[in-house]
Amino acid sequence: MGKQDCLFCRIAKKDIQSKIVFEDSQVLAFEDVNPQAPVHILIIPKEHIDKVSDLTPEHAEIVGRLVLAAKDIAAKKGVKESGYRIVMNCNKDAGQAVFHLHLHLLGGRKFSWPPG
Repeated sequence: MGKQDCLFCRIAKKDIQSKIVFEDSQVLAFEDVNPQAPVHILIIPKEHIDKVSDLTPEHAEIVGRLVLAAKDIAAKKGVKESGYRIVMNCNKDAGQAVFHLHLHLLGGRKFSWPPG
């Protein structure tokens, strides 16, 4: 599992504490330490993948698991009916700060479009 110096790999290995809201054998979800909405959860694969542009067809299942985890967490956090946003940033210009594939699940407030 993962790179030694990767923050999210260290969280997945529980070397760094986080507020975990979901975990299974392949996915971990935890509260963002700098939330941009009342609900802001990061959902990661336990396997280290740097970014969206590194995905291959073999990653289709894990990407699906991330999205399904987001759907279930949104229901648990009470934002399923009001609405939520799922965001994946790819590379620095898009806002990716940690180079370990992750989804942002955001909810609990009204969002505008276009973002950012």
